[in-house]
Amino acid sequence: MPYVNIKITREGATAAQKAELIKGVTKLLADVLNKSPAATFVVIDEVDLENWGMGGLPVAEYRKTLEK
Repeated sequence: MPYVNIKITREGATAAQKAELIKGVTKLLADVLNKSPAATFVVIDEVDLENWGMGGLPVAEYRKTLEK
């Protein structure tokens, strides 16, 4: 019974995009590990941008370092 937790920043992923992620991850587990899609759980958590950090910085500030 696989459980997959996908965390993304809250920046406007559509319901259709989320549905595609759920479908794709479920198919991947079925194809690679022969797991039953009916017993596969996929949860998508959207995290506010100010609650996500990379490289010791909030992600918005981190992204600015990539623009330089």
